[in-house]
Amino acid sequence: MAGAPLLTPAIVLGSMRYGETSRIVRLLTRDAGLVSAIAKGALRPRSRFGAALQLLSEGQAHLLSSRSGDLHTLTAFDLIRLHGGLATDLRRFLAASALAELSVRFIPPIPNPPLFEEVRREVALIELAPADAIEVVGLRSLWRLVGDLGLAPSLDVCPRDGALIPPGPASFSLGDGGFICPACARGTGAANMSAPDRAALAALLTAGEDLPVLDGAHAAAHRRLLVRWVGQHLAEGALPALEAWRRAG
Repeated sequence: MAGAPLLTPAIVLGSMRYGETSRIVRLLTRDAGLVSAIAKGALRPRSRFGAALQLLSEGQAHLLSSRSGDLHTLTAFDLIRLHGGLATDLRRFLAASALAELSVRFIPPIPNPPLFEEVRREVALIELAPADAIEVVGLRSLWRLVGDLGLAPSLDVCPRDGALIPPGPASFSLGDGGFICPACARGTGAANMSAPDRAALAALLTAGEDLPVLDGAHAAAHRRLLVRWVGQHLAEGALPALEAWRRAG
């Protein structure tokens, strides 16, 4: 991107006030990956940006590269979709906010068009999910992002010895990276997961699988598992949006 303007599809993952009239925004772009940019004058009453820089807004970003660092200049943002439906239900907003938080924290600053399209698709799915499916759609969206980052738990092969894990209930070990075989599980204190919960986790992680049906208690258990997994394998420091999503499901 250095030395030339760039026009690229982008999603707003976060923003913060800068000075009296500007904002610094974090954008996931299709053609430049994750970038930071200053939107000068964005807070002025008649700003050309208007309401376009809200969380998870989607549009065409006009970027000018920085010659001295990683903070580029956002000269315009042609709004395509505001995703206003996320505000119709707190659960939608919290799931989408958690997705944005994980994206801005862990997606690397390199172009990855398939990952951009995946995040874009998951935001739309959370926005459009039926009310009784918001919980499980949010779970799948977050697990899919973890998987896209290369950090999904092992489902069928023991990460300790490579043994195939038989069908049915199985032991899940955060530290080992997923389900472990019966021989390796002896004496480890790994948590036992029932066959239905194991199948639900596999469905949440696997593209094209039907969404599992989870009651309130099981959905809460799956939220806790995801947050613990992220804390074990990705996070350094607090993730307030993810924690708010876990508490409010």
